[in-house]
Amino acid sequence: MQRSDLQILTILAEEENMRRAAERLFVSQPALSQRLQSIEENWGTTIFVRSKRGLSLTASGEKIVAFAKETLSREEQVREDIVSNETDIYGTLKLAVATITGQYWLPNVLKKFVEKYPLVKISLVTGWSSEILKYMYEGCHIGIIRGNPKWRGRKQHLFSDALNLVDTSLSSIEELRKSEKAYIQFRSDSSYYQEIQEWWHQHSLKPPDRTIYVDQIETCKQMALNGIGYAILPSMSLTEKDDDVYKIPLKDKHGRLLTRETWLLTYDEALQHKQVKAFVDLLSNES
Repeated sequence: MQRSDLQILTILAEEENMRRAAERLFVSQPALSQRLQSIEENWGTTIFVRSKRGLSLTASGEKIVAFAKETLSREEQVREDIVSNETDIYGTLKLAVATITGQYWLPNVLKKFVEKYPLVKISLVTGWSSEILKYMYEGCHIGIIRGNPKWRGRKQHLFSDALNLVDTSLSSIEELRKSEKAYIQFRSDSSYYQEIQEWWHQHSLKPPDRTIYVDQIETCKQMALNGIGYAILPSMSLTEKDDDVYKIPLKDKHGRLLTRETWLLTYDEALQHKQVKAFVDLLSNES
């Protein structure tokens, strides 16, 4: 089977839609449909079931697509190994990054990296910190995670991120005690919730009268900036443009700032790839 056939099967499985797959492959739908028919004839089985709702893999198709993905992945790995001793730095850098960090911190870092190493391809997945370890065990080179995880490989502290109570009118914790404003809470991992709950109990604050739950931190922030309620946000999500609101740093019972730590995770085998070491070195120089 040709490499292009493997790519076709992989993209069709990802998109589950002939039109979108054709757009990604820069071919017409009829040409792609004809090519798929030829691939299926070569395998002697139906790989995809066609319907008005799109494409779905048959049982045989699942095995064939798994083979296609594994073959492409192995080829990419071999190519990277072949060029690992050459001067130029290229290959694929596989990153797994906590969503908040990926949204507010990573873009500036990646901008510097791709400008310095334009030949490197970036593969990026984001998720809650609790998901990043799973991605690391599945083959990502570097994980950027919030909190302080247990990790047997290499671990490097990147930065501390202070938490702030953000509101358009509340300027102190004492005002919060008397307030009936809604608390706006964004979805995050359980360790973040636990830190907030501990802070809440340490200061003997009553539970909010009303809580508004939102999926995304940016939605939470915009609602707080528009006076709908107050929110607890990490400093990295706040910019100089957000000066029209009060930002009260949270402190524990000992008067220390409440922070979220951000760590880089990797392992010795990954650091043998020049593009991985280059990214780690860039972050080390930035800190």
